[in-house]
Amino acid sequence: MFARILTGFTVLIGATLALAQPATAVPTDAALALRWAPVHYQDSDSSDYDADYLSRVDFDGDWIAQNNWEAQDDSVSRLIGAVYYSVVETSTHWHLVYAYYHPRDWEDYPDPFGQYTHENDMEGALLVVRKDGSEYGVLEAMVTVAHTNFYSYTPPGSPYTGGRENVDGTIFMQSHNGVSRPTTRQEAKGHGCYAWNGTDFPGGDGVVYFPSSGAGEVPSGGNDRSVGYRLIDIFDASGLWAHRSDSATFAGFGTFRGDNGKDNAANAPWGWDDGDDGSDLQRGLLATDPAKLVSIYFANEGNFALTYTRNAYRA
Repeated sequence: MFARILTGFTVLIGATLALAQPATAVPTDAALALRWAPVHYQDSDSSDYDADYLSRVDFDGDWIAQNNWEAQDDSVSRLIGAVYYSVVETSTHWHLVYAYYHPRDWEDYPDPFGQYTHENDMEGALLVVRKDGSEYGVLEAMVTVAHTNFYSYTPPGSPYTGGRENVDGTIFMQSHNGVSRPTTRQEAKGHGCYAWNGTDFPGGDGVVYFPSSGAGEVPSGGNDRSVGYRLIDIFDASGLWAHRSDSATFAGFGTFRGDNGKDNAANAPWGWDDGDDGSDLQRGLLATDPAKLVSIYFANEGNFALTYTRNAYRA
């Protein structure tokens, strides 16, 4: 008995013929991003709940980031749910970033010295997905961005343990459209991003966003529990990454331009930074070199490649 290998099939010669199995399909980035897109719990403040709605950087029809604070409340109908994503790949893993944008990082009381508020806000999460032979792989870890700190999480069954950083908690998985998805949550006003803990919102009000393959939706109010968000590839032509050198959008590499409260205080994924995780983990690595960051943050990853087969942040 011997085996003959055909494209996508294995046939045993001289033995009972078993059903041949086709090769696993390779998903597009859009399909992969949709498969793992989180169910997102966005806390909202009752004093100005629409200031906590998700939107896109050019929600007001332009890429001028310095007018987004002012435009935020001009027409709530423009605050259509959207989440940015990127995919970079090694031989063993997909690394997916999901970035949540708000026009304002705000307070509901006067902040005359601009200590807390700032124009534009983008925080989010990195998902680490192993290529296990199935079409979409298996989720092994998540790192979230909350202001100037990163937080590490693992789903049930993950072999990952703490490395240089402790594991901060467990990813709560939620079924949606027939698949199990990770969940994330964001604070009202400041929008720090964490794993959702499976309980209700502080104060009882908030918006639950679900990934959609179609257009996003505008919440009906600050306590809407089913709102669709669309996914936007960071690397789209004329998209966010394409505007990285646009001085109307960015004041510097990965830093949004803004002049309400603290000037130029918000960052895109390639500008995200944990302030105390070590000098060898430079600003932006969560997006631009996630394999390095994950290999240091966690231990017991098993077979884990550090070389990218594709990475548009580094092209």
